[in-house]
Amino acid sequence: MSQSLSRALTILGLLGDDGRSLDQLATELDVHKTTVLRLLRTMEADRFVQHDAGHRYVLGSRFFELANRALEQRDVRTIARPHLAALNASTGQTIHLATYEAGEAVYIDKFDAKQSVRMYSRIGRPAPLHCTAVGKVLVSARPRLEQVEIAGKLAYPRFTDNTITTAEQYLTELEVVAAQGYAEDHEEHESFVNCVGVPIRNGTGDTVAAVSMSVPDMLLDHAQVLSTLPQVLDTAAAISADLGWKPNEPLSSTDGRAPSKGNR
Repeated sequence: MSQSLSRALTILGLLGDDGRSLDQLATELDVHKTTVLRLLRTMEADRFVQHDAGHRYVLGSRFFELANRALEQRDVRTIARPHLAALNASTGQTIHLATYEAGEAVYIDKFDAKQSVRMYSRIGRPAPLHCTAVGKVLVSARPRLEQVEIAGKLAYPRFTDNTITTAEQYLTELEVVAAQGYAEDHEEHESFVNCVGVPIRNGTGDTVAAVSMSVPDMLLDHAQVLSTLPQVLDTAAAISADLGWKPNEPLSSTDGRAPSKGNR
C-alpha cells in the first residue's frame, strides 16, 4: 500500500471517530501540515471529507453514499446461512429465514429438523402474515399506517382454533411483537406446531428479514420452545451484526420481560 493511500485511510478512520482540525491530524499522523492538507484537498474534491468555517474536518457525503451502497449490496441470505446452519445444528429444529416482498412474507431459506418430522414450508413460498411468527415480525416492522392498511386487506383464513381472525386482533398482536422484540406462532398456522420469530436488522436499523424456529409439540411443548428464544435472538443478533447493525443494547435483551403467554 502506498504511503499516501495509507495516510488517507488513517485520516478517514480518525474522522470516523470525531472531527479534527488540520493541526490535530498532522500531529496524530506525525507529518507536516502541508502533506495532510494535500490529502484533505484531494478527498474533499471527491466529497469524502468536508470542513466547516473553523476548518474542522469531518466525513463527507460521498463516504456515506458508499457506506449505504455497501450495506445494500450485502446478501442477507448468504450472510445468514452459516448462522442458521449453526442454530439448526445446536437445536436440531426447523429454521426459517423470510423477507417481506411485494406484500408477502416469503421464505428465502430453510434448514429442516434433524428428526423425521418435516414442516410443510418451502423456500420461495409465502408465509401467511397473520398466523406465522415471521409474518408478524416483518409486518410489525412496517410503519403503523402501513400495518393498518395490511391488516385491512387480509382475509384471515382460519388454519387452527388459535388463528387470529380479525384486523383488530392482528393489530394488537403487532403491537405486542414490536414491544417485546419477537413473535410467536402458538399452533396458529399448523396444529401442534409452535414457533418463535425474531427480526434481523441491517446497518441502518431497518428490519430486512426474520429468522424463526418451528417445533412440533411432540418434540417440545410451547413453554420449551419459548425457552429456546435466547438462542434464536443470539442468531438474529449475529446476522444483524454481520449486516452492519450496531445496537445500543444486545438484540437478545427482552428488557426483563418474561415471554408473553397465551396464543401468539
